[in-house]
Amino acid sequence: MSFLRRNRTAMVLLAAAALFLVLGVMRGEQEIVFRKAVNICMECIGLG
Repeated sequence: MSFLRRNRTAMVLLAAAALFLVLGVMRGEQEIVFRKAVNICMECIGLG
């Protein structure tokens, strides 16, 4: 129990991050992020 008491803030932030990750996947945002990453890579390499 002392581990949870000492790291309460970290555990809350970890739970919030997991919640936002799940919400983003449910909304289909991973496709948008992937498309933007591909476009940025293509521009940096000079192929696009």
